[in-house]
Amino acid sequence: MENKNSWELYDEKQLKEVDIFAKEYMDFLNNGKTERECIETIVNKVEKAGYHDLNTLIGQKKPLKYGDKVYSVWMNKSIAMFQIGKKPMTEGLNILGAHIDSPRLDVKQNPLYEDGGFAYLDTHYYGGVKKYQWVTIPLAIHGVIIKKDGTTVEVNVGEDEDDPVFFVSDLLVHLAAEQLEKKASKVIEGEALDIIIGNKPLIIDKKNRKNDKTDNEGKAEKEAVKKGILEILKETYEIEEEDFISAELEVVPAGKAREAGFDRSMILAYGQDDRVCAFSSLAAMLEIGKTDRCACCILVDKEEIGSVGATGMKSHFFENAVAEVMNLTGDYSELNLRRCLSKSCMLSSDVSSAFDATYASSFDKKNVAYLGCGMVFNKFTGSRGKSGSNDANAEYLAHIRAIYEKEKINFQTAELGKVDLGGGGTIAYILARYGMNVIDSGVAVLNMHAPWEATSKADVYEAKRGYVAFLENVSL
Repeated sequence: MENKNSWELYDEKQLKEVDIFAKEYMDFLNNGKTERECIETIVNKVEKAGYHDLNTLIGQKKPLKYGDKVYSVWMNKSIAMFQIGKKPMTEGLNILGAHIDSPRLDVKQNPLYEDGGFAYLDTHYYGGVKKYQWVTIPLAIHGVIIKKDGTTVEVNVGEDEDDPVFFVSDLLVHLAAEQLEKKASKVIEGEALDIIIGNKPLIIDKKNRKNDKTDNEGKAEKEAVKKGILEILKETYEIEEEDFISAELEVVPAGKAREAGFDRSMILAYGQDDRVCAFSSLAAMLEIGKTDRCACCILVDKEEIGSVGATGMKSHFFENAVAEVMNLTGDYSELNLRRCLSKSCMLSSDVSSAFDATYASSFDKKNVAYLGCGMVFNKFTGSRGKSGSNDANAEYLAHIRAIYEKEKINFQTAELGKVDLGGGGTIAYILARYGMNVIDSGVAVLNMHAPWEATSKADVYEAKRGYVAFLENVSL
């Protein structure tokens, strides 16, 4: 079977739509480099589209009816959106599920130190990364610092042209003979991914040295660069060193999403795994009309580290939200909730590996996704012998095939790579525990998990079209 290239299928109108949608997506990437930033952006969009906060409706005891739209945010890092369908929820939901966390460096709780005339922030990498890719590139810091009085201090530095950036140093090639003998996994080790944030010592006037409040006389001289950074943090954010204890600071590549290629056919940006599927799913929810079955979109945190924690898919956040929505529609009971979830259908919307001709030996050319050839379906994921995989039923895939043929959605099927080389997983198996039909689908990505990832504009557009067709038509 040969994959069709989407670019060859579009007319002039669709080509314009592709570019418009790509620009909207790039804007989303630029404004949402962390989970919290994504949630803020998403809430602004859905409220403008007529969605209402579920907690507000619960407080008002306001019943939900056909066509109503609600959303529920959990801990500012995950969100579930619902559009009530014509049929009762006991007949199931059509669910799009993606994640909004991405690989990065997280600042530790006791991070600030000085060594060799530099001030550093100690980090712990988050998710699967090739650590050597994170050195010598401009980095930005995004996140929040929560002070003891509950005040939230937002941090976003490194993105504007006038902002400073940060970086992880690397050994100069002239002295790297021993380093270059190491395995790639050891060339840069986790504890070496500390970012340099300053080099200028705080100058203390000798006349005022007696007024210096440091406990150890002369300590200001020994850690003058660190002290200078603390002065800047105090002046800019009104925080003390101890406030790092209750901070969530994420170190990400600095810079905006860019069009790639002379033909501008691709997008190069940080965090496309999995914000490309998250944005396409969100856009589909905002585009659909009224539906027979309740339409749902869940965008969650922590997928890159196993979907753990209160904001990950393994928590009961989504199940609780469904129960609350059912209660407002008058359908809730424990049995009805179980019936609703078991009869639901889901696209676990996550990225797939794109064929890379430079590393062709890592892929099965017949069973790999190609950039520009449409949205991707992975019947199964996992690693080696499908370990940790969801494996979709053939009947479900056939049902989707029929819909996509009717709606003229260009899609391809794929595996992550050659069977014995590794693999990966998504949130699919977690939802499948309810007994619902689930299949992995999404967008092919080149350079997956690198600081800068590449996608095809056509694939992003086709994914959105596919998600709309799924929400409006699936009824298995």
